[in-house]
Amino acid sequence: MHTLDATYRRLLEAASFAARAHDGQYRKDGETPYASHPFRVCLVVRDVFGFDDPRMLITALLHDTIEDTTTDFDDLAHRYGHEIAGWVADLTKDKRLPDDERERVYLERLMQAPWQVQVCKLADIFDNLMDVTHLPVERQAKGLQRAEQYFAKLQNLSSPEAQRPIALVGQLIDEMRAG
Repeated sequence: MHTLDATYRRLLEAASFAARAHDGQYRKDGETPYASHPFRVCLVVRDVFGFDDPRMLITALLHDTIEDTTTDFDDLAHRYGHEIAGWVADLTKDKRLPDDERERVYLERLMQAPWQVQVCKLADIFDNLMDVTHLPVERQAKGLQRAEQYFAKLQNLSSPEAQRPIALVGQLIDEMRAG
């Protein structure tokens, strides 16, 4: 039997870790602290998509730490184990690569990732779409285009667990297209 401490301590510590790692960063609106994004992605995984697996929630909280902070794989592996560090790495773009190659490699890795990681990416897309309305119109179009690019790859996942998130992200994209 898992104790509440064992079940939730790492999750709550991951929220604090993400907030510290993203300290001083802001969303594209220039006003919202960046830490709101991983918190929102975590909420989407749990409250919108309906998953309460602590590993997925921790991954959602940490999904941008390797890509956008000084955190590296070893930091996460030490704190949260190799599985979660690997899942976060699957959600991380290699900024050393040129843009086109970076996106290609990222999407290939994402398509090979466990369904839990793919669901976290769908939650990331969902939150980015919900947040795009705070941007100027021209930047909204770019955000929607990027979401559609990722969704085009993820919408055909065969995992039964991913079907509800796929349907919800698809519905949100349709609603945004309709204006």
